[in-house]
Amino acid sequence: MPALTPILLSGLNPEQLAAVTLPPQHALILAGAGSGKTRVLTTRIAWLISTSQAGPHSILAVTFTNKAAKEMLTRLSAMLPINTRGMWIGTFHGLCNRLLRAHYREAALPQLFQILDQADQLSAIKRLLKSLNVDDEKFPPRELQHFINAQKEQGLRAAVVEAWDDYTRKRVELYDAYERQCQREGVVDFAELLLRSFELLERNEILRRHYQERFRHILVDEFQDTNKLQYRWLKLLAGGGASMFAVGDDDQSIYAFRGAEVGNMRDLEREFQVAKVIRLEQNYRSHGNILDAANAIIKNNAARLGKNLWTEAGSGEPIRVFESLSDVDEARWIVEEIKALTRDGHARAEIALLYRSNAQSRVLEHALFNAGLPYRVYGGLRFFERQEIKHALAYLRLIANADDDTAFARVVNFPTRGIGARSLEQLADAAKARNCSLHAAIRGLGGKALASLSGFAQLVIRMREGSAGLPLPEVVDHVVELSGLREHYRNEREGEDRLANLDELINAAAGFVAEEGNREAPTEGMEDTGDLASFLAHAALEAGEHQAGDSDDAVQLMTVHSAKGLEFNMVFISGLEEGLFPHENSVIEEKGLEEERRLMYVAVTRARQRLYLSFAQTRMLHGQTRYNMVSRFLDEIPADLLKWLTPKFKANSISERHSDFARKEVPWGDMPTYPDRDVARLRASRQEDASGFHIGQNVMHGKFGLGVIINAEGSGMDARVQVNFGHAGMKWLALSIAKLTPA
Repeated sequence: MPALTPILLSGLNPEQLAAVTLPPQHALILAGAGSGKTRVLTTRIAWLISTSQAGPHSILAVTFTNKAAKEMLTRLSAMLPINTRGMWIGTFHGLCNRLLRAHYREAALPQLFQILDQADQLSAIKRLLKSLNVDDEKFPPRELQHFINAQKEQGLRAAVVEAWDDYTRKRVELYDAYERQCQREGVVDFAELLLRSFELLERNEILRRHYQERFRHILVDEFQDTNKLQYRWLKLLAGGGASMFAVGDDDQSIYAFRGAEVGNMRDLEREFQVAKVIRLEQNYRSHGNILDAANAIIKNNAARLGKNLWTEAGSGEPIRVFESLSDVDEARWIVEEIKALTRDGHARAEIALLYRSNAQSRVLEHALFNAGLPYRVYGGLRFFERQEIKHALAYLRLIANADDDTAFARVVNFPTRGIGARSLEQLADAAKARNCSLHAAIRGLGGKALASLSGFAQLVIRMREGSAGLPLPEVVDHVVELSGLREHYRNEREGEDRLANLDELINAAAGFVAEEGNREAPTEGMEDTGDLASFLAHAALEAGEHQAGDSDDAVQLMTVHSAKGLEFNMVFISGLEEGLFPHENSVIEEKGLEEERRLMYVAVTRARQRLYLSFAQTRMLHGQTRYNMVSRFLDEIPADLLKWLTPKFKANSISERHSDFARKEVPWGDMPTYPDRDVARLRASRQEDASGFHIGQNVMHGKFGLGVIINAEGSGMDARVQVNFGHAGMKWLALSIAKLTPA
């Protein structure tokens, strides 16, 4: 087998070769984006086996996805004439499952224990709450699920979780009851697989020594994504003298919200006294200008282990930047660019549209739909197919037509309002007997069924009456609020994206009215469902059309989080505005901002040949116009790497470009389309303010720097304006004393 060694090592660059051929010792490999880390990891295993330093049974390799594990096994099979089926190569959960299956008695589990996925775990928690008569409004099942999993990922059982108030104490009691229920039923959830595996090895010295002596080489992929418990599990197995070979990139650590600890890399270097840190900096994916931009952005993070990507592929094309007046204009421009790319022979499947928040996809999807361009939302659902959107549309459909049984069945008990299965069965029987809709059949019920369902019927009536005469966006807002959807998702730990999508539905309604033209106000006392009916038809059409199949040549849409690990010839990063990317929740603390910057670094390094960056001066939020400042990440890219596609922006810095724009009077006819009430407010603010300032204007302050006016009130000596200063935040300033000048 040693004769295979030269073949295995051929084609490796000096740093890759150094990593692959390290003698048995602890090592940290800082592998930049596109630097061939999977090849290094797989070749390292093959080299250890081919040089007889390790047998296949003495290697433990941990990946973060089943796909990565399968790819590693496939490559190994092609490299070496060995049977890889018995090798311990897999994900944390997969390897822990294997360990527990082999030692189920010692782990106090039945031989055929079952694994709960996320949906099954949530169902189990709902059953628990019901059996204990716990109010699921006060203790929402999904929130309790996140609490339980978070404790397990910290390695904490219910008995040791600290509770400082009555609410937390109750959650700890429910965590304990959930554990007892799972033990009784012989099931484990994903977090339990790792925790129970760790506890088994920690308390059982014989087993621990067995696996410590067996696995002499431990290799870990994507080490920057490990959480605290995963790192403790690895340390436990390596405690018998095994060599730890960790491959990762601290600059691509973007999963803190899942418990990932980027600090594990520094802890590994210190605790294992790593003598060799090898940096894989040669990139085989992107052209030089793209890498230079990524390097310039990420160098602004202080807590880095440090590396600098480079390539032999040449500088390539400059990075194209486009500044639009609105998010709608931005989407139209992106679509026109995609059309031009496809005319030039580029495959749509090699074009990716990246965005920070799921809600941003709606405007992009709408523009692609109107242009007849097929697209696919990667790693998620298309906008009108998302759960919260379908719920909101179902309520809107009931306003337009209370006899819509499909919509009725979807939301009659969502959010939960105590309507049991028995009541719904009685309702269905009554509707069938009377040959009427479910809503109409409520009147014929009696007893408990009538009591529980009549409240829902009254809710639909209140929604319809409260919506009468309102513009369509306000109808949507009214229904989302009154239905309880907003409150329901506000109580979910990870409901922020769903709330943003509901806000985006209001924007969709405002955009629909603007495109279709405002209808005349309804006569008092009359129902107007015209706009609503048309909007619902529009939503149904967009949900059902242009759904590209897996094999179709379609434009790829995804969040930046979903894009990690992928690469495309052409990449668009949209919405580069303060408060959006970086996200407004991140700028409060430095750690949050650094994670956002790593997210931007990941986004930039997805591009092979051409990168587009775009931002909008105005964006719709909750049906209202929001004025934005350009993202600090764009300002961190050297000007000589950028090519501005908007002719009037040719200055060297973003501050100068904003000054240039502020000096130009933009005719109202050239402005993007907004709901009429916003246009009227903006026009009035220009005409009535004698100070020379207006909403949307760029201004300069001696202390806070460059900003944009987003609101104004008062007049004369009492006039004041609200200014978004980006880095310095939002400020209300009195015009009589503020040293504010037009930028």
